[in-house]
Amino acid sequence: MRLGDRIQEADWKKEKHVPVIECPDEVKAGETFEVKVGLGKEIAHPNTTEHHIRWITLYFHPEGDKFTYDVGHFEFNAHGESVAGPNQGPVYTHHAVTAWMKVDRPGTLYALAYCNIHGLWESSKEIRVTG
Repeated sequence: MRLGDRIQEADWKKEKHVPVIECPDEVKAGETFEVKVGLGKEIAHPNTTEHHIRWITLYFHPEGDKFTYDVGHFEFNAHGESVAGPNQGPVYTHHAVTAWMKVDRPGTLYALAYCNIHGLWESSKEIRVTG
C-alpha cells in the first residue's frame, strides 16, 4: 500500500479533520492573494495535549505541470503540555494559518493536515487565473 492510499478525504462540513481552504476562486496573474487554511469550520476539532492537529502543509499544482510545489509547512507545537501535566500548560496554538502567494497560471491548491490520533487528511481547491 502507498502512503497516498492512507490520506483521508471527506466533506469538511461533516468531518472535523478536513482542512478548509479559503481564497478567491479567481485571481489575477502575478498579483498576491490571501489563502487561509484551517480545520473545524463546521465541527470543532479538539486542541488538547491528547488530541490535536500537529501541522498543515499547503501545495500548489499548476495546470498542465508534472510537479506540485510546496507553498508552506506550518507546525502547531503547543497543546497545553506542561510539567504540571496534560492540558495544564499556559499556551495552545490554533490549527489555522494564513499565507500570501501569487501564481501566473491556473491550478489546484492542496492542503494536507495531520491529526496526532486520526492521521492524514486532504482537501483541494481549484484556482482560475485572469490576465
